[in-house]
Amino acid sequence: MTKIIGLTGGIGSGKSTVAQMFKNLGVPTYISDYHARGLMENSNRIRKSLVILFGKNAYKDGVLNRSYISSKVFNNSILLSKLNSIVHPEVKIHFENWLLNQKSRYVIKEVAILFEINSENDFDYIISVVAPKKERAKRVVLRGNHSKSDFNAIMNNQLTDAYKVNNSDFVINNKIISDTKKQVFTLHNFFLNN
Repeated sequence: MTKIIGLTGGIGSGKSTVAQMFKNLGVPTYISDYHARGLMENSNRIRKSLVILFGKNAYKDGVLNRSYISSKVFNNSILLSKLNSIVHPEVKIHFENWLLNQKSRYVIKEVAILFEINSENDFDYIISVVAPKKERAKRVVLRGNHSKSDFNAIMNNQLTDAYKVNNSDFVINNKIISDTKKQVFTLHNFFLNN
């Protein structure tokens, strides 16, 4: 039976980089945020719910108005929680359908807010990716889609690294890329053989 490995980490930790490393090793990798965006664009059920929650500005010319929704949830944990409760059950169904087509020993499901949406029991193992806060902030600002204050607001809506580390089976320290690759390779061998 295919094992499901949850991959998580705070903003700027490098979980997408780690997910890509597993993908490069031939591991089927499901990126929850990517599929969530697709579902928010294409699912009529989600679309209706988001318009009810955020108003008609949730979509602009028929396209998801991500910046508008982000601005609403950045400093409003109640709205963020409501958004997650609309989107993530649909993502879970989408993932389960995707999983039916996978034949590998294990798959990676990258979920930025794995613990925040209480989905830790959905996985055989959980990996948390961590990096120093200063480094994370630098990465996020360099990507160009968030300011330092955005980074802090997003961090405040996520659980701490300490919480994630304490509740994970494995931790990848993503500071030096060559070390990160070694850690990924070690885990890859473990998942193939256990």
